[in-house]
Amino acid sequence: MIEASAPGKLFIAGEYAVVEPGFPAIIVAVDQFITVRLEQRNDIGSIRSFQYGELPVLWTRQDGQLVLDKRENPFHYILAAMELTERYAAEQGRELSFYELSVTSELDNSTGKKYGLGSSGAVTVATVKALCEYYQLEATPKQIFKLAALAHLSVQGNGSCGDIAASVYGGWIAFTTFERQWVMDKCKSESLTTLLALVWPSLSIEPLVPPADLRLVIGWTGSPASTSSLVDKVTQQRKMDQYSYEQFLEESKECVEMMIEAFGKNDIPMIQKQIRHNRKLLQQMSKKTNVTIETPALNKLCELAETYHGAAKSSGAGGGDCGIVIFQQKEGILPLITAWENEEITNLPLHVYHYNKK
Repeated sequence: MIEASAPGKLFIAGEYAVVEPGFPAIIVAVDQFITVRLEQRNDIGSIRSFQYGELPVLWTRQDGQLVLDKRENPFHYILAAMELTERYAAEQGRELSFYELSVTSELDNSTGKKYGLGSSGAVTVATVKALCEYYQLEATPKQIFKLAALAHLSVQGNGSCGDIAASVYGGWIAFTTFERQWVMDKCKSESLTTLLALVWPSLSIEPLVPPADLRLVIGWTGSPASTSSLVDKVTQQRKMDQYSYEQFLEESKECVEMMIEAFGKNDIPMIQKQIRHNRKLLQQMSKKTNVTIETPALNKLCELAETYHGAAKSSGAGGGDCGIVIFQQKEGILPLITAWENEEITNLPLHVYHYNKK
């Protein structure tokens, strides 16, 4: 049996702006995982996930295309990752076979509600990693990112793929996305092998080392949000006020670049200052686009954190899910968690996940 895992993620800063090439975000991988297991089969393949019931979804191939035995299925990201990785494997001369693929996830709670930790990105990365091992493909982290990004975008159609980067690389990263149209054009004219070897314009994934005394605290509001839906709404609204959107992009870029610089200088007060500034930028954009990013529960999460001297903001697309808080020391964390509990906000006791360097 082959087994591969990928961690979840949280956005720290730079949300929404990061969907545009060249505009940075800071993202962190967390120690909750999606695990994919593969076992070879002879005549037909299957996909199984506890989160969607134990009955497997069966799949086969028709004219080289992966085909499911029913149209409506919860496995779009897995199937897209399978298609892309198998295409790459075929280009490398590997003989394709059937297998059972099973998925287990720690990125949602016992009732199946998602925490907003990037489960679709993590399952895409874990599937690509497992299949690369299955077909004995020597894939670098950058190639795994590119395969997973192509698969993810084929399903979601928008987003930055920052969650993919966090799941592939782990730790804290500074990320800017690639020129999507350039990549899509190359998809039509180049082999997948060639595309993975090319430098993708604007793509940047750089590790960050946080200050030793920095503390990251995560709160969950209990209300799942749809990232792709929220990004679509902002995209639609921004067309009505392009000037405001471009101003938001530039201010977000300046804010995140100052935060990245503060990481290099071990300057936690500056990191906290830019977290607060990024929150204000998102609030302003929310008002101009009429898209709810900071829900009342997220607002309460942030305001309570500020009471205990933490710098807080929503994480990711907002609209529910998680908020993050940056502390300079442990003092204030336990009282905050108690205050959150009184407001039915759950502290997620997660840690930053780093891959072991070989």
